[in-house]
Amino acid sequence: MLKFYLEGRKKVTTRDVELEYKKFYKDIARSTISTYLNVLKKEGTLAKERDGRLVYYTFYENPPCELSPFWFTRLFCVDPAYFHRAIYFSSLFSIADVIVKKHMKKGNYDEIVDCFTYLTGVIILYILKNRSLKCILCQFGKQEKYFDLLEAINSAIKDRTDVLPSELQEILIKKYAEIPNFGGYQFEESNQEIEIVEQLISLANQYKKDMEFQTMVLNRRINTRISEKINGDNKQLSSF
Repeated sequence: MLKFYLEGRKKVTTRDVELEYKKFYKDIARSTISTYLNVLKKEGTLAKERDGRLVYYTFYENPPCELSPFWFTRLFCVDPAYFHRAIYFSSLFSIADVIVKKHMKKGNYDEIVDCFTYLTGVIILYILKNRSLKCILCQFGKQEKYFDLLEAINSAIKDRTDVLPSELQEILIKKYAEIPNFGGYQFEESNQEIEIVEQLISLANQYKKDMEFQTMVLNRRINTRISEKINGDNKQLSSF
């Protein structure tokens, strides 16, 4: 399916897949292919189109081909899509001052820039968490490493969100940190990108006080950890 897509054929039949599969792998029953394609349709990866008696399969969402991703046989790797999403928000993060200046309608400029940056940073962490949750389930992944990574990401997220309102966290997780196949937004049209930026600026303005309080809590934790580390190091030195 991915090979056809890259070659410009976005609609294929079960027979197309059967013949192409035989070129590279063993013979496989068309009924087996049909069953597997229907599973992918049920899961939301593929869609069906009918033309008389012919049934065509297409991707429900366009694969992220511009990233030159690697794909596993019979498994669509989510890594490229999640990294593409993370890169998008990283770009917003890096030019937050320019974006806020262009689209801000009300509020204190410096405060909104700080909050906009805070929100995009949290979204990036949530994206990496969503990606890790899928990678843990991958038959080709090293589960132990992903569990360790997920633990570190969860710790970073907790430090930056545990006193933020739950409704704000829900918006960031579901709308912006998830890719389309799993219920998130697809950012392709320029008008939609402008809408997303304006939504984030609105959230930055609405939850400004909450983020300021969260930042204060985080700074206290960092100072406490530094103090505990210094005290621990001093105790070790005094024991020599």
